[in-house]
Amino acid sequence: MFVITLASLSTPVACGGVSKPDDLHEWISFEDPGEYRTWVFDATFLASSFTCIYGDGCKGILDQPAPELQQGCCSYGAHFGDNDDLENLESHAARLKPRHWQFHAKAKRKGFLSKGDPDDEGNSTTVTRLVDDACIFLNRPGFSGGTGCALHIAAVEAGERPLDWKPHVCWQVPIRLEHSTDESGHVTSRLREWKRRDWGEGGTEFGWWCTEEPEAFVGAEPLYLSARDEIIELVGKSIYKQMVSLMERPKWIPLPHPAVRRASN
Repeated sequence: MFVITLASLSTPVACGGVSKPDDLHEWISFEDPGEYRTWVFDATFLASSFTCIYGDGCKGILDQPAPELQQGCCSYGAHFGDNDDLENLESHAARLKPRHWQFHAKAKRKGFLSKGDPDDEGNSTTVTRLVDDACIFLNRPGFSGGTGCALHIAAVEAGERPLDWKPHVCWQVPIRLEHSTDESGHVTSRLREWKRRDWGEGGTEFGWWCTEEPEAFVGAEPLYLSARDEIIELVGKSIYKQMVSLMERPKWIPLPHPAVRRASN
């Protein structure tokens, strides 16, 4: 069983004679066959041609476009979801060699972690250190081992998945999985695009180019296929397969992503 819903919180605009929200999205939902849970997927985003354009025109997440810095979303330290996330980074960072990591020597001397801002409950948080105004794991343009995430570079060299080496946030963004539980204990799990609001209060102060600009919607295949490994890591293989079967059902024409629709107007 599935349903398609159209939802948005933005101001309606005229479209084909009908008032429709500017950021209209379609959603697929179905019940989990083995749990007291409903799965909801942002079909508009997952069917889009979004792809990471790091190093190929990505504007970054500073308050002004800065593609020349090639920082992508690494301008700030990565936060950790839990202790397992942190321990996973520590174990893989130990495998990095100077050829992979521009700041290997600095990390050896001073470490690669620092304290972040307190969370919503006032608890202390840990983030990756900043060096020269970006994450310590980010190799800058001109480094002989390659520009970009040192963890990513080393994982590829080792023939392993970069997502297994990185902090969770680094491979999940701009995909976001969130859960809510109602008064009866029923869980709703939503897989959607990462929004500016998901960064908290600071989200209004910096550029969030990933899902807002048409330049990133240039992938060769839909996101639900190009991000297969990441989505399976989040929801599991069986739920992923069920989602794909609905995305690929006959006669369904996906709604173009708002960033693409705006660019074509």
